[in-house]
Amino acid sequence: MRVYVPATVAMLDELNSGGELVAVGNTAFSLTPALRESYATGGDEELEYAAMLDAARASLRLLNAELDKDPKTVMRRAVVSADVDGALLRPDLDYAVVKLAGPIPLKVIAAIHLDTEDAQDAVRAAAAVIDAADMGDPDAEFTLGDAEDHELAWYAPQELPFLLELL
Repeated sequence: MRVYVPATVAMLDELNSGGELVAVGNTAFSLTPALRESYATGGDEELEYAAMLDAARASLRLLNAELDKDPKTVMRRAVVSADVDGALLRPDLDYAVVKLAGPIPLKVIAAIHLDTEDAQDAVRAAAAVIDAADMGDPDAEFTLGDAEDHELAWYAPQELPFLLELL
């Protein structure tokens, strides 16, 4: 199953040094039957993209938590896509949510998606208001939209060490 794991640059550092990614709460996102049913139309590629965007939004929560501990946190959303076995569907949490069986080894990672430098200010603002946006605050939703207007760049797993060097 292809999964999309919300991450941060700090988590990518750990992946690079330890050879595996530990998802917070073993939570990831995927094209699940519940996600497919929630859309009136759309092919697999569009629905996979929707799952990835859910993971990018979850990355904002991780960034906000890191920022509380370290004001120098690199404010870029990160999503790691991987092909894993044993993920459990969790439609009780949300349509695209799955729970992973454990850490994800580097060898099953398909790609790394990361914001570019020009997204950092919008991501910082969105991370600060993500909870308010989820509660329906229109100003917070607008701020969140500014961050989501930035497309995540795609990197092959073997590019990770070089990518981290450039940050």
